[in-house]
Amino acid sequence: MKISLTSVSVNDPIAAHKFYTETLGFVSKMFTPEAMLAIVVSPEDQNGTALLLEPRGNLGSKEFFDGIYNAKMPVIIFGTDDIQRDFETLKSKGVVFNGEPKKTEYGTQVNFDDTCGNWIQLHQA
Repeated sequence: MKISLTSVSVNDPIAAHKFYTETLGFVSKMFTPEAMLAIVVSPEDQNGTALLLEPRGNLGSKEFFDGIYNAKMPVIIFGTDDIQRDFETLKSKGVVFNGEPKKTEYGTQVNFDDTCGNWIQLHQA
């Protein structure tokens, strides 16, 4: 058994699709703006786990995810083999980070704002 699709709640799937593809470099697997449906995959593993950029608001999710965002907690972790390279690349594209990458007992990590209501963690083991 493996994870094939997971979702992240976003304020606007169309804007999220643009950020995740144009800024982060993900590949569009399915994009149907009229249905507010956007699915992206990593360019490094296009047959791997897909990410559904799901509209926020159903079943109290807005309040829940707004709370997580306000607490500056990441909703998903993106792994990298060179955090400093990716940090500098994304920073040059205007991505807003909550600081510099920090080494911890679990690896090196830093969070960034996905512009759609979420903090994402960039992590190098």
